[in-house]
Amino acid sequence: MTSPSASLAAFRLSPRITVLPIVHGSGDMAQEVREMLTSSSWDCVAVPLPPSIEVAVESAIEALPTIHLVILEESDGHDPPAVSFIPIDPCQPVIMAIRNAMGEGVARAYIDREVTVFEPAACPAPDSYALKQVSIGAFAAAMVTVAPTPQPDSQRKHRIDWMAFRLHELELDYERIVCLCHVHDWPWVRDAYREGLPYRPPDAGPRSVQTAVVTPETLYFVLAELPYLTALFERRRAKVQTDRHLSIDGIKELLLATREHWLSTTQSTGLGATNWVTPQVLQLFLQYVRNLALLDQRLTPDLYSLSVAAKQIAGDQFAITLIETATRYEPRDLSEPSWRQSVEAGIDQLTLEDGRTVAAKNRLAGPPIVWRSLSLQPEPKPLTHRRWGLQWDPFRQCSWPPEDQKIESFTSHVRDQARALLGADLARVEKFTTSIKDGIDLRESLRNWPRKQRPARHPADTAARLQARMDVYVKDIPPARGNVDVVVFLFDTPADPARYSWRATWYAEHQQESTLSFYATDFLEHLVGPGVGQSQYGGALFLFPPRPIPDLWTDRAFDFAETLEERLLAGASCHSQESHVVLVSPHPPRARWRQIARRYRKRLIPVPLGRFSGQTVDRLRRFHVLNGHDVRSYAARFIR
Repeated sequence: MTSPSASLAAFRLSPRITVLPIVHGSGDMAQEVREMLTSSSWDCVAVPLPPSIEVAVESAIEALPTIHLVILEESDGHDPPAVSFIPIDPCQPVIMAIRNAMGEGVARAYIDREVTVFEPAACPAPDSYALKQVSIGAFAAAMVTVAPTPQPDSQRKHRIDWMAFRLHELELDYERIVCLCHVHDWPWVRDAYREGLPYRPPDAGPRSVQTAVVTPETLYFVLAELPYLTALFERRRAKVQTDRHLSIDGIKELLLATREHWLSTTQSTGLGATNWVTPQVLQLFLQYVRNLALLDQRLTPDLYSLSVAAKQIAGDQFAITLIETATRYEPRDLSEPSWRQSVEAGIDQLTLEDGRTVAAKNRLAGPPIVWRSLSLQPEPKPLTHRRWGLQWDPFRQCSWPPEDQKIESFTSHVRDQARALLGADLARVEKFTTSIKDGIDLRESLRNWPRKQRPARHPADTAARLQARMDVYVKDIPPARGNVDVVVFLFDTPADPARYSWRATWYAEHQQESTLSFYATDFLEHLVGPGVGQSQYGGALFLFPPRPIPDLWTDRAFDFAETLEERLLAGASCHSQESHVVLVSPHPPRARWRQIARRYRKRLIPVPLGRFSGQTVDRLRRFHVLNGHDVRSYAARFIR
């Protein structure tokens, strides 16, 4: 592999000046700039910024990792006036070059032309992650054919001519100069330098230059990378660790941090069960994100692609947690100077400390930022939650039909599996004669296979031994006797009575629903909408076909049960009209549970809960309680 300086041999304007084509707003490009500057010795680093902001920019760089904006007020005759700004972002290539030069004691030259009103130009460019496979020289050379030609008498043309003139001045004082130039401008800077084109003197410059701290909530709108990734870059820099592939590895760290915050949030609300966001689910997430990025013609994903994948794979709350984590900037030793004003950033606007909102232009703008909609249902605020709780009518309760259909379908699937287990217990094995019946039993066939073959003395013995070698055994599974009408789910064992404080028996609204008895978390503690509460099963009993039964939790016939699980199993065994009760639990049935079933002359059919995916179980055990049938007309707006 060639060194970065060797790959830029074609970008030397003269024996003293080398142009370094860059793309603004890219952490990968900032890494290439750093490697370029550290791989060779330089006398001067020229950057495309006006000299009037040199002191403010370098003062703000010294305050990193705190993010500042250097704001230039423009004389455009508007009230309030428009501004342009330079984000002091460690992932900006220009800021990286100045920061590196300051650390190495290399001279800095600000060669951009002073303008009264800055005119931004759209500069689309490929994803800079391609620099991991191609050299920066090849990357810049590929952009020559699509670089827009500067219009005559335009601000861009005057700035290019002025920068070429300033390079002529700098080579009178320095031997080795590296000049950072946008990838769309470097061919025209080279032509202006070699041809010695006339230039227009600079304007008066901005009316004022001030430095402000960006509020943490709006850092996403000014940083080149996600705030979380920018913080990772600063941490690696502080620990002198490699960050070569951090733009991709940082996404993995972001996912792990999101999962940790998501688990802590769900457990604090009492709705956290198992961690079903497993490495396999994260692998599917990353594959989905890759496909979304390719559809957007990118190599690395943006926040929108990550959020869409999180919503589709893990739900709204996981997506909200990912957005909050990705936009959080927490580097080490972060301090906010109290003597500087703070501003709130948005798309093409800034809200100053005095409350004015002004139009703003980023002089180091990367890929354009646009608003894109994504429907997510956030958690209600405490005040809203309290208001909904006060409005709840305790005498009106009903379920959410779509959830009823899902869990009834799942319960029917469990009954089918239980019937298959009943038939498997009655299976017989016999020698194959004329039919393979229900399939070949390989275990029995191999167990009865002749282990030794003795030499035959006459043809009759040979035929007999050949017949012995060909014995095959088949299965005969007769139809299962009986049926299953009760299915018991135990999601959390041992169940905590303090957590699962709500116990009730619900009766079917129609013949396609089961009679349901359960213990669950209190839905009033987690209201997700007006008249919509969310709860979580600890255990549930489904009786189908439905018929009325006494409330298990007030029936004194089951007072001998010591735990919630035992009372639920006692009720299931008592009210089952069949001889078998299906038990779906994370652990095998305990001796006490089997004893309760035998008390009512029933037999438990255990089905491991681990047979089903954690995501399926988590979604099925979460259900919603509506405060009356009229709530069903709008409940879908609040149920995730």
